[in-house]
Amino acid sequence: MPAFRGQPVTGQGRSAKPQTSNARVVVPFEDNRHLTQLLGEFDSHLALIEDRLGIEAHAHGNVIILTGSESQCGLARQVLEDLYKRISSGETVGPGDFDGLIRHARHEVPTDGVQAQIATRRRVIKARTPMQSAYMRALHEKDLVFGVGPAGTGKTYIAVAMAAHCLEKGLVERIILSRPAVEAGERLGFLPGDLKEKVDPYLRPLYDALYDVLPPEKVDRDLEIGVIEIAPLAFMRGRTLANAFVILDEAQNTTSMQMKMFLTRLGENAKMVVTGDPSQIDLPPGMTSGLEEAVGLLNDVHGVEAVRFTGSDVVRRELVARIVAAYDKAEETKQISR
Repeated sequence: MPAFRGQPVTGQGRSAKPQTSNARVVVPFEDNRHLTQLLGEFDSHLALIEDRLGIEAHAHGNVIILTGSESQCGLARQVLEDLYKRISSGETVGPGDFDGLIRHARHEVPTDGVQAQIATRRRVIKARTPMQSAYMRALHEKDLVFGVGPAGTGKTYIAVAMAAHCLEKGLVERIILSRPAVEAGERLGFLPGDLKEKVDPYLRPLYDALYDVLPPEKVDRDLEIGVIEIAPLAFMRGRTLANAFVILDEAQNTTSMQMKMFLTRLGENAKMVVTGDPSQIDLPPGMTSGLEEAVGLLNDVHGVEAVRFTGSDVVRRELVARIVAAYDKAEETKQISR
């Protein structure tokens, strides 16, 4: 039996009803050296567990005492034990790891509580929500994946991390990242500077993700020799993208014609990911988003999967999730009034 296995105690004997009685779960840990990171600064990780699960959590010596409903205390114990194992093996954990494990533990669908991950040279990216786990699995298994949903859900970052993983493993020879450059029209000629200066501001989020998952010197070298290519969508026309991991970001601002053009660039031994937020379409009124149309048309096509994120999958910070929820509620009210 592991030294950190928790011991549940109801305080009323085994005849007590676990559904209605409070539980008191004592979770001991063998090595006090790892407890500081497990607890967080000023016990902030315990505060997060209390907030998410509606229980009380207190540290005393080398044990953590959990008080509340038996089911929620069980989830908290599961999270604490899992993260203690990670810390013991040399990993660094933070609030995001706690939040991610709690979300997975509370949802059996679609991931059966299993947290997916992607390993790159700089870091291991673990799914923070069950839908992120579903997205990571789709990226492993399918040749064309749509990641659709609000900002802050990790759609683009996870796609770039998977691209880096595939490049480092030799599964593809290059990475190609693209976005519509200036809304849907891509009127680059009206912008000052050379081509790189024109498009860089619109592609900056892709650069940021690359530098986070790969060593900066590798990113710079691969950009210079063309192993990593970042280009506006207009530059995809007429090409066949083979042996590559291809990502189209901000795809809600593509027209139907642009989306068809991009999707038909997919060549042999290539993977393609299309991400976008249908709530932030900048197309002229009356024009159909190529993203929404493509997801509908290709829904039942073999080798294609669409993963839909919601406001509950926002992982940037809780305030962002509340902002998304407020806008979603306002949109629902508009639909009802119509």
